[in-house]
Amino acid sequence: MKLNIAVLPGDGIGPEVTVQAMKAVRAVCSRFNHKLSVQEAIVGASAIDVTGNPYPDETHALCMASDAVLFGAIGSPRYDNDPSAKVRPEQGLLAMRKQLELYANIRPVTTFASLLHQSPLRPELVEGVDLLCIRELTGGLYFGQPQGRSEDGQTAYDTCLYSRGEIDRIVRLAFDYALSRRRKVTVIDKANVLATSRLWRQVAQEIAGEYPSVETEYMFVDNAAMRLVQWPKSFDVLVTENMFGDILTDEASVITGSLGMLPSASVGVHTSVFEPIHGSYPQAAGKNIANPVAAILSAALMFEYAFQLSGEGRAIRQAVTASIEAGVVTEDLTRSHPRSTSDVGDWIAEQILLQR
Repeated sequence: MKLNIAVLPGDGIGPEVTVQAMKAVRAVCSRFNHKLSVQEAIVGASAIDVTGNPYPDETHALCMASDAVLFGAIGSPRYDNDPSAKVRPEQGLLAMRKQLELYANIRPVTTFASLLHQSPLRPELVEGVDLLCIRELTGGLYFGQPQGRSEDGQTAYDTCLYSRGEIDRIVRLAFDYALSRRRKVTVIDKANVLATSRLWRQVAQEIAGEYPSVETEYMFVDNAAMRLVQWPKSFDVLVTENMFGDILTDEASVITGSLGMLPSASVGVHTSVFEPIHGSYPQAAGKNIANPVAAILSAALMFEYAFQLSGEGRAIRQAVTASIEAGVVTEDLTRSHPRSTSDVGDWIAEQILLQR
């Protein structure tokens, strides 16, 4: 099979971890006899430096022409503390989501038995956690108009806007995923306060009737935030709007004990983007210490979601599990003999080739 992949390393540790993910991709392609075509493009702060645009037209054209996009991270401290900056790296991420129509962010959250001690929660609470967070990506406060500030700068406003169609497609996606899992969907909203949430709940209730074999529960976002800490194993598939999803998925990620362990997929109309959830982590950039596992597992999601190649994704997951059990991990997971980013990437790629 020919795999046509766009690689967007981005900012901070993005380039370092993406290199390790591509080692795993090439190992898989070698083992399973796939033909690989790879092209790189700039995005984020690195793109602003060159073009003034965090998501250049050339980058978008490459993404549109590719079967899948492997993305690193966006963000730079140069912009974080400059409220006057008119162009920011994160605008590139929003533009990519909007232009590629990436309407669903999918974050699987699973725990590794050998890393239960890393979680801030008690081992008995997190052992066996296996949940799927599905976040709507193209609507809500992040895109709603109007938004802005008053002329004197003392008042600011954002508009939360959702249409029935936007809600319908993301909720249906959640129910479809639930059919292949434990058949439970939790719809998260704030329907007691927000008009958009009441529309979410109405549409979800209508769709739930079409999936009689799936258990459906409705939960306010504050209750869901508490339940994620108190009883994370009670969840199977969670679906929610953009801002709630942004916050809850980061909360859920902490359950595993390290942000460096969790991948994500953003799927939509044109092509899909696969990225680690940890962000650009500029403090670690260039030090060869960042955990590459989330980026490597994002490559596994890419094989599974974009190319329907479950065996290839499984090969990556097995190699990652083997690396953790063997103690071949970076400093965020151990203080005793940590390995470098590139060492972990090399070990996992070699393990993929050794599997039979």
